[in-house]
Amino acid sequence: MGSLDGFAPEFEVGVSTASYQIEGAAADDGRGASIWDTFSHTPGRTLGGDTGDVACDHYHRWAGDLDLIRDLGVHAYRFSIAWPRVQPAGTGRPHSLGLAFYDRLVDGLLERGIAPVPTLFHWDLPQALEDQGGWLSRETSYRFAEYAGIVADKLGDRVRRWITLNEPIVHMAQGYAFGSHAPGRALGFEALPVAHHQLLGHGLAVAALRSRGAAQVMITNNCTPVWAASSAAADRTAAAIYDSFHNRLFNDPVLTGKYPDQLGALLEPVIQDGDLAVIGARLDALGINYYNPTRIGAPTQSELPFDMRPVEGYPTTEFGWPVVPDGLHELLTGLRATYGADLPPIYITENGCSAPDGTADRFRIDYLDSHLGAVRRAVADGVDVRGYYVWSLLDNFEWAEGYSQRFGLVRVDFETQERTPKDSYRWLAAALK
Repeated sequence: MGSLDGFAPEFEVGVSTASYQIEGAAADDGRGASIWDTFSHTPGRTLGGDTGDVACDHYHRWAGDLDLIRDLGVHAYRFSIAWPRVQPAGTGRPHSLGLAFYDRLVDGLLERGIAPVPTLFHWDLPQALEDQGGWLSRETSYRFAEYAGIVADKLGDRVRRWITLNEPIVHMAQGYAFGSHAPGRALGFEALPVAHHQLLGHGLAVAALRSRGAAQVMITNNCTPVWAASSAAADRTAAAIYDSFHNRLFNDPVLTGKYPDQLGALLEPVIQDGDLAVIGARLDALGINYYNPTRIGAPTQSELPFDMRPVEGYPTTEFGWPVVPDGLHELLTGLRATYGADLPPIYITENGCSAPDGTADRFRIDYLDSHLGAVRRAVADGVDVRGYYVWSLLDNFEWAEGYSQRFGLVRVDFETQERTPKDSYRWLAAALK
C-alpha cells in the first residue's frame, strides 16, 4: 500500500517550521529580542555557539521557500509567528513591519493554493517579558491573549485554523525546569506555574481568536507513549507519574477542564477562580507532535519521582531517538481510549527525523512511510485523525543542538543559503500526486 493510500481525500498533508529556527533577520525591521536570542548568545548554551541570527534567512527568502512548498504539493503550511516581531517588548502597539511580513506570507501561501496554519507561540518569548517573570508570571498569560488578538485582527480574514501554543510541556521542562533551552532556568518542580500560565494564556487566546471570528482553534501538545521499565509495581507507578507530567498535565485541562489529581494539588497556589473554565474552552482540534516513546523506571539516584531509561532494540535517528512507528499508533488509540467523546479531531502537527547531511535520505523516506502507515492503522481503528505535517520543510537551527541536526525535506547550505530538495522531498511529492 502506498504512503497515502487508504486516507480520505480530504486528509491534509503539510509541512511545519518555527520562526526562530528559520527566519533569521534577528535585528531587522524593529524585531525585539527573544529569549532564544539571549540564550543562544550566552557562551556554552548551544552546540558550537550557534545562534538563530541568520538561520535559513527565511525572512528574506520566504517567496522561494513558499515555491518549494507549492512544488512539493502539500495542502498546508504550519509556521509560527515571532511574537517579538509583532510586539518587540511583548506589549503595547503592534509593530507594522513585523505584521507586514506575516501578511505577505499568508497572501503568498494563498496565492500558491496552500492553507496557512499559524502557531502563535513556538518558544520565542520576548525577552522583555522574561525580564518581568516570563511564564512564571500570570501577567504573561494576559499579554499573550493581547498579542493573539493583534495577529487575528491582521490575518484573521484569511486564516482558517489557528494553533495557540507549541509543546508547552517541552517549553516548561527544558526552558524552566532543567534549563537546557531558553530561558535557561533550572527550577525543578518550582517551574510548575509555567504550565498553568501557558495553559491560561492558551485559554485566553482561544477567547480572543473566537471573538474575531476564528473558524478553528487548537493547541499542539508533544505526547509520548510511556512504557514502564518492568512489570514491578514501583516502575509502573513511576511510569504513571511521568505520564501525568508529560501527557496529562497539558491534555486533561484543555479536554476535560481539570488537572490530573496530584498535579492539580501542586498547582493549587496559582489557580484562580474561573481559570479552568477558560483553559477548558472548546477546541476544534488537537495537535499532536510525536517523535518516540519514553521508557520510565522507579527513581534510583534521581531527585525526580521517576528515571528515564533507554528505549532499546530499535533503530535510532541521527539525534539518537528511537524509531518506533507503532508508538504513534499506540499513542493515538490511547488518546481515544482515555478521552473518548472529549477528544476532538487530531492533526499530527509534527513528525519527522534528523538524518545525516546530504540529499540521499532513504532513512527519512522509510521513517515517514512507516509513521504514515501507523496513522493509517489508527484511522482504521476509529481515531479521527485529519492530517499529518512533516517536521520539517527545511534543515534549520535545532535549538540547543545548533546546526548539527538536519530534519529537513530540503537541504540548506548554511554558508550560501542554497536550497536543495532531498530524495524525501521528491518521494513525498510523488506520493501526493
